[in-house]
Amino acid sequence: MNRTLLLAVSLSFITTLAHADDGDLRPLCPDRPGKGTSACTVDAGHFQIEVDAFDQTTNSDGGFKTTTTIIASPLLKYGVTDTFDIEAGIAPYIQNKAEAFHSAQSDSGVGDLYLHGKWMLSGSDDKLAIALDPYVKVPTAGKNIGNGAVEGGVALPLSYALDDTWSLGATPEIDILKDATGDGRHIQAVYVVGLGRSFDGGLSAGAEIWGSTNFDPAGNTQEYSFDISAAWQPESLHDVQFDGGVNFGLNSNTPDTQFYFGISKRF
Repeated sequence: MNRTLLLAVSLSFITTLAHADDGDLRPLCPDRPGKGTSACTVDAGHFQIEVDAFDQTTNSDGGFKTTTTIIASPLLKYGVTDTFDIEAGIAPYIQNKAEAFHSAQSDSGVGDLYLHGKWMLSGSDDKLAIALDPYVKVPTAGKNIGNGAVEGGVALPLSYALDDTWSLGATPEIDILKDATGDGRHIQAVYVVGLGRSFDGGLSAGAEIWGSTNFDPAGNTQEYSFDISAAWQPESLHDVQFDGGVNFGLNSNTPDTQFYFGISKRF
């Protein structure tokens, strides 16, 4: 299927989904936008889909340029209880393109499957919200897209309401990853710290500092980025959010820029 048509069909399908009675539901709380994870879960008996409609990361180093493009990547959630949900996400189309000295190579295919189980440890009505979000990665991607290894980790999303409009968020995370060479495993430490503000009309905006340290035996690697994002939950549409953002790499190990936009829907 043509990629433009796939994106159009996906967005049309999501925006037409609706639930008959959502009067008793908590406010919509997707994990997107941004790299942090929300400290909330989906209401019991409800589904939620969060689609990374278009996501492109670019990096240039001398005469070498890489571009990674993701199209219509969904994260599907189901609320088992009001404090626990299960989640699954996979990118149906990823393209990795490398260009150097007037030549180019491109690989594309499906991405890896990510499975989560998120527990909300404090109530969504509390000023301080805390959740536990372990995950496992199932290697469904081809050899030129993924590394073919089962990997996993756990995140501890936190958010604190400063007042009715401002909030702080953080997501410390520990990952267990396959070594670059051999079959061993090593740790990667990740953190996200962000400040968000809500506005009238369902608008919100945020800024984050993201960082990671990969303790691969072949050599430690550190990455940092400054990320900005915005979201809109229109009052005329039930349980829908549109969002987008731009991430800027802060060191040579981090991609130069990442641009994305997407949509979330609860039903």
